Amino acid sequence: MAVYLAGSPPRKARELAKALIAVTEKMSLCPRCHNLAQGDLCWICQDPERDKSRICVVEDVLDLFFIEDTGAYQGLYHVIGGLISPWEGVTPETLKIDDLMGRLKNGVQEVILALPSTLEGEATSQYLARLLKGKVKVTRLGRGLPVGMEPEFTDSITLGEAMKGREEM
Repeated sequence: MAVYLAGSPPRKARELAKALIAVTEKMSLCPRCHNLAQGDLCWICQDPERDKSRICVVEDVLDLFFIEDTGAYQGLYHVIGGLISPWEGVTPETLKIDDLMGRLKNGVQEVILALPSTLEGEATSQYLARLLKGKVKVTRLGRGLPVGMEPEFTDSITLGEAMKGREEM
């Protein structure tokens, strides 16, 4: 960004500065799901057409945007704001997990864990699955081969997950 701005007219830097200030003045986090909001609640929490029986748990707002961009999901979201990582000082208490638990009272039947397949993501998913067990149905995103990937170029863990998660055609 610095290289781009250095080669741009000063007007571009001023426009960027105005946009950044506007974001801090007009945007906040939704008190319900922790998505970005321009008002009391974010546009997803305000939408009466959303499926309120499902909550998709994501690490951050960017993950929410990527999932929303697919058009494949019409439920609610919950941004937990990180992943459990004791060596970085991130514990379950520092995440927005209590808020998630409070939302289960409102007819939620399924919580979808859409967290990364990293060590921290797996630890967080396992923690949440144990916490939610018996309260709601807990699912996670499918795993396996990305579209266009050949088995011979895939690591054994991903290939094993793809084999376990196979679907009938």
